[in-house]
Amino acid sequence: MKALVLAGGSGTRLRPITHTQAKQLVPVANKPVLFYGLEAIASAGIKDVGIVVGDTQAEIEAAVGDGSAFGLEVTYLRQTAPLGLAHAVLIARDYLADDDFVMYLGDNFIVGGIDGLVKRFRAERPSAQIMLTKVPDPRQFGVAELDATGRVVGLEEKPREPKSDLALVGVYLFTPAVHEAVATLKPSRRGELEITDAIQSLIDAGHDVQPALISGYWKDTGNVADMLEVNRLVLESLEPRLDGEVKDSELIGRVVVEAGASVHGSRIVGPAVIGAGTVITDSYVGPFTSVARDCRISHSEIEYSILLARSSVDGVHRIEASLIGHDVEVTPAPRTPKAHRLVLGDHSKVQISS
Repeated sequence: MKALVLAGGSGTRLRPITHTQAKQLVPVANKPVLFYGLEAIASAGIKDVGIVVGDTQAEIEAAVGDGSAFGLEVTYLRQTAPLGLAHAVLIARDYLADDDFVMYLGDNFIVGGIDGLVKRFRAERPSAQIMLTKVPDPRQFGVAELDATGRVVGLEEKPREPKSDLALVGVYLFTPAVHEAVATLKPSRRGELEITDAIQSLIDAGHDVQPALISGYWKDTGNVADMLEVNRLVLESLEPRLDGEVKDSELIGRVVVEAGASVHGSRIVGPAVIGAGTVITDSYVGPFTSVARDCRISHSEIEYSILLARSSVDGVHRIEASLIGHDVEVTPAPRTPKAHRLVLGDHSKVQISS
């Protein structure tokens, strides 16, 4: 069995962060979200992985390499344009050959991994197995309709009037039967080859398509709110660790201070992680905050936020619910709001009242 990981999307909902970085490499708890997916695939016993890449191919390759760090063998497959999930299957046809495969969206996060899903698929081997979860606004997702017996009878991509609240999670399992369905697809009204149309074609042809409802946590980390929520969730399971230097400071709860980091005259309330080489001075870092490597925080307060590498926050009264890119400088400006909410691209320079 193989895995097909989709890492070619442009990440428009995370701009300006994704103007300069692949969305799949934006970190959660100081680790790229893509890595969680690769680890889940390896844990499920799948070793042969094809990664579909686009304009950010060089970044993805530099981060993942040959896959050996994850116990995987990785093949890179270039998609010239983001023309839909089914298009990714189409361009991967030669790589996938006649193997069963799991298709995993590289910006999705699933608590508990996919071990059970893969075991069930291998045991029952339907033509397709889809993961579903209830969502408050299914119009943003592919939506499944089930009959009274729980059988999948219809699928629709981002419907204006959804027939259920069951959204397709970004993990699909297929036998080679899907290739015939994909080969006959026409572009949707969005101009893409939709995987929902391919699965619907399997249903119409009498193939066995099985749903798997998940009650655990799943997020498509496509926007800032979801990134912060996933960051919160991962930090909830953090094990405290002190490898860096802490002086005249207070660490409360589950806090990780990585090697080479230093905390002076500050208060860190966990769960929080402080990256290698980061210096925090006379500051407060609150719960659910990830600070990446080589950052500087001084005379400031920040919580429920993600700060990417080599950025600095100096003299700012309070920052919360923010995603701050690489090489950003945040400094005071004349006026003093009670709180700041920021989404800053890499290399930004911002003045804030404090």
